[in-house]
Amino acid sequence: MSADDHINDRILRELSRDGRLPNTELAARVGLSPSACLRRVQDLERRGVISGYRAVISPQARGVGFTAYVTIGLSKHSTETQKKLERLCLAAPAVRECHNITGTVEYLLRVEVADLTAYREFHADVLGNFPWIATITTHVVMDSPKDERA
Repeated sequence: MSADDHINDRILRELSRDGRLPNTELAARVGLSPSACLRRVQDLERRGVISGYRAVISPQARGVGFTAYVTIGLSKHSTETQKKLERLCLAAPAVRECHNITGTVEYLLRVEVADLTAYREFHADVLGNFPWIATITTHVVMDSPKDERA
């Protein structure tokens, strides 16, 4: 790994902690001049290494008090069925992430809602009405001592 790669890694690490970090501060933290640092950041953006910047919003501020990871196993294994489930997830505000995975089930969802009652409604009214779901397993998040999602 070249020295350039190490500097880029440090830039990425700092920006992942604070995407609003001013370039002068970022440059000081990674040991570059502001102009050299800006060129590197722009290059990382141009190459798609940095694909965007976003705000990290407190779930509690959004009224979210219940988070669960839900695995979905399908009874019909076709591209059409998968696309239908994916459209369902895209349309459901409670589904914050939807991942097609390998293993004994096809999907892993991160679901965020106000409380257990709201989750029960989502489970019954959204997932329960999809005809090709064979299994649903819910893993309730009790605490998140490390969460680096942005």
